[in-house]
Amino acid sequence: MSVSSLRAFHAVRFVLGALSICLVLGGLIACSKTEPYNPPDLFYYFASYKVGKNPTTITTGDLNHDSFTDLVTTNIASNTLSILLGNGDGTFHDQVQVHVCQEPRALVMDDFNHDGHADVALACSGGDEISILLGRGNGRFGEGQHYPVHRTPVALATDDVNGDRHPDLVVALRNDKVKILLGTGTGEFRPGAQYEYGDTPTSVALSDLDRDGKVDLVVTNGGPMSNAVSIWLGNGDGSFRGPKDYSAGKRPLGGSFADFNNDRNSDLLVINGEGDSFTTLLGNGDATFRPGKDSGANAGPNFGLARDFNGDRLMDVAIVNLQSSDLSILFGKGDGTFHYPPKNYRTKSGPFAISSFRVTMTGEEEPGLAIADNGSGSVSIFLHRGVKPVVQSDAKG
Repeated sequence: MSVSSLRAFHAVRFVLGALSICLVLGGLIACSKTEPYNPPDLFYYFASYKVGKNPTTITTGDLNHDSFTDLVTTNIASNTLSILLGNGDGTFHDQVQVHVCQEPRALVMDDFNHDGHADVALACSGGDEISILLGRGNGRFGEGQHYPVHRTPVALATDDVNGDRHPDLVVALRNDKVKILLGTGTGEFRPGAQYEYGDTPTSVALSDLDRDGKVDLVVTNGGPMSNAVSIWLGNGDGSFRGPKDYSAGKRPLGGSFADFNNDRNSDLLVINGEGDSFTTLLGNGDATFRPGKDSGANAGPNFGLARDFNGDRLMDVAIVNLQSSDLSILFGKGDGTFHYPPKNYRTKSGPFAISSFRVTMTGEEEPGLAIADNGSGSVSIFLHRGVKPVVQSDAKG
């Protein structure tokens, strides 16, 4: 569906919601007018911070053990990471930019050497390698090992896939391959299995989908010959069984986990790179999924995450739209579908990725959204209207 067609579809749905509903009661016609859905306005733009050129991912963690959320971006055009240490109130220190490998496309964080500090694994798409940075616990990193892969790593996931209690890595490679790197617990890795399947893997995610104690693998295939999500059941030894495919929208870019219908089974949120849509697939609890339901946000959705933003105990989604340069919040109905229209917020140019974080000083709420603005070399912060940070002087536009 084209951008114009999708917008027309949303407009029709909005108008139909406001039409009168008429019933025949005892020969008389009784009409009642239903109000159109008016999404709550829960977020507001708070601040932006400069990072490196063309950030592609944004990840949260506590890098210096102060209990405040910090941010890390991969900046693919400047071959750098940007580290922004948090103040706990929604503001962040100016970036510390670190030169790393060639074209860092994605990253994951875990404690790869069991020293209690967060470490980083980078997918270096321009250098055909995985690069490890070992955290020092003060917001800084030391250089670790580099692991050649063939070729063009674009996405990473980390978990213990072989049951030895050490974090492992799964890497999506652009040439239709998925590579396993098995952690030794020392910050180093050894080669594991490699699989060739699908068409242009764009993301990988790990979770125990069937509750057998073994980590399973989800791969989105973004090539035109597939348009599918592949589910690989784990054997518990670092290997995976042959996958089962589920249809998604056109050119799926990424998949993540949520529970949209509160049945305690893992569901999937899949962002589609064409057709201005995303797909939800409800899980059955045994690593199988029901047919997907497509929904729309705005033009060019590129990344999304699921959270309960309005406190109704139903999962909502936040999606950044690359072409329309905005953030869409869609409020869930509890069945994998969403109310329309979404609430849209303007962003800086080219919002590419999004992450959520806690404003620690406020206690219970999770109000923060951090967006990597690929087109403007910045990170934008949106805060929940239920939280009013006091300290705003460090924010840099």
